[in-house]
Amino acid sequence: MKILLVHNRYQQPGGESISMLAEEGVLRAAGHRVVEYIRHNDEIKEYGLGSKATLPLRTVWAWDSYGEIKALLARERPDLAQFHNTFPLISPAAYYACRAAGVPVVQTLHNYRLLCPAAIFFRDGQVCEECIKHSLWRGALHGCYRDSRAETSAVALMLAAHRWLGTWRRLVDCYIALTEFSRKKLIEAGLPAEKIAVKPPSFVYPKTGGREGTGEYAVFVGRLTEEKGLETLLTAWVRLNTPVSLELVGDGPLRPTLQNEAQRRLIGSIHFRGWMPPDRTIEAIRQARFLVFPSEWYEGFPACIAQAFACGVPVICSRLGAMEEMVADGRTGLHFIPGNADDLAAKVEWAWAHPQEMAAMGRAARAEYEARYTAERNYEILMEIYRKVVGARG
Repeated sequence: MKILLVHNRYQQPGGESISMLAEEGVLRAAGHRVVEYIRHNDEIKEYGLGSKATLPLRTVWAWDSYGEIKALLARERPDLAQFHNTFPLISPAAYYACRAAGVPVVQTLHNYRLLCPAAIFFRDGQVCEECIKHSLWRGALHGCYRDSRAETSAVALMLAAHRWLGTWRRLVDCYIALTEFSRKKLIEAGLPAEKIAVKPPSFVYPKTGGREGTGEYAVFVGRLTEEKGLETLLTAWVRLNTPVSLELVGDGPLRPTLQNEAQRRLIGSIHFRGWMPPDRTIEAIRQARFLVFPSEWYEGFPACIAQAFACGVPVICSRLGAMEEMVADGRTGLHFIPGNADDLAAKVEWAWAHPQEMAAMGRAARAEYEARYTAERNYEILMEIYRKVVGARG
């Protein structure tokens, strides 16, 4: 098949871009021809005043992306177009270019942008679903996107305009949700159930081998931001009766605050490792007794959980959203009450005191990885989706 991959990169690289590159690699390795259309938010830095003034309109309908994709489709004639992100420089206008060219559209939803202007269902330190239960304009009222009512209004306008136009229901042949939990949220918000398939994102995980021994420390991997539950994690570590070494892998705006707080509370067992390249991150996970993931939003698909499973490392996570779905409590890890530092501390204490039980959970985690998250299984699911979409278009 010839596949057009479409993606708008953010200024801060994240899981969406990593997943797209991994998926492209899997497709090319299988002999498919891949064409790319990529925009990058760094372009906005070069905009003059006039271009910046039109950015809210471009978010609704990016006329430049529409024209470029239309020309690309005419030249390359792909069998289908696989979208990962259209916000903000590509816009849903790209779907219309595909429809005019007779090219089926598959859209992977890496977050909840279609339902929530901020994309994460999280506000004021807790899960928020007001934009589903009431109106998208609740997000604008609260300034949920980038703490700006004006910018949130622009996103809400884009979402509302394309709801009114029927873009989301008519112009996308298949949505890919990353988890069953995400699929249920999308259906709850009004997307047609028959158009939503479930497939984990593509990532490159270790093919063989887990850790040796029982692990020397606990590890957290992720961005150091409010919704990741790091204040809960820090408080739980203060309350541990048994010292447990914790390696924090990742960076983000909360890092200075967390480091100062750890120093103030004299928590010498927490070590901030900063951002690490993928191979070193995998090695940090492989040497851990367990991975702690205390996120307080639903999460799209926490890649670090699948990475831990690939390494044969169990996970202690919040009993919430995608995390609750991915981690089987008592089999591949442990759940704790989201935001509850005492419950998290109790689970960490138990896990540290029961290395053999955690090792057994690690073996079960590796089996889960082999059954659900290998590149081979990911490719099989993706091809099932592609064949169904192309077949439906004749």
